[in-house]
Amino acid sequence: MFLPVLSGLIVSVDAFFIGLSLGLQKKCKFLYLVIINAFLIGLCILGFLIAGQVYELIEIETDLVVGLSFIALGFWCILQYFISERIKRRRGCTGNEDVSLKTIILVGVVMSVEAMLITMGITFVFYQSATFLIPMAVGFAHFGYSSLSFYLARTEYVKRIPVVLSHVISGLALIIYGLMAIFVEFGV
Repeated sequence: MFLPVLSGLIVSVDAFFIGLSLGLQKKCKFLYLVIINAFLIGLCILGFLIAGQVYELIEIETDLVVGLSFIALGFWCILQYFISERIKRRRGCTGNEDVSLKTIILVGVVMSVEAMLITMGITFVFYQSATFLIPMAVGFAHFGYSSLSFYLARTEYVKRIPVVLSHVISGLALIIYGLMAIFVEFGV
């Protein structure tokens, strides 16, 4: 039971950087983060409940599917950041623009759906020993990481951290989980 919970904690690291980026926005309030994470926990529970039914329908090794999917998602997160930054520079954006409430909501929805997929992936990999601790670990780890980083972002020291670092670490956390899922398949 230790590995499913550890997996939930590892892949939730990206929530730290989402909370960090939201905390740096003057328009975002902590209440928004609480609402996002309440929705996220609900989707994690839904993902856990759906995963058992979907698992029976998948005919190939789910560990490999999950592993390769998360590796691809991690690389996509990293590449997407660099591509979006390049597009912003071409358009002449300075990077100092404050985000809108619509963008904050979109970030919350994407983070919640990603957490649901993470929960499903962990459940697929550890299907035989899957318990309700999986969605709870993912959901509360997302809340804890994003809350901590939200408050850290309001300090003077964190504002000096390069934005690129948050995206790279977030992507690497997903890649590490993907590798863990593949290693489970091969019994490493």
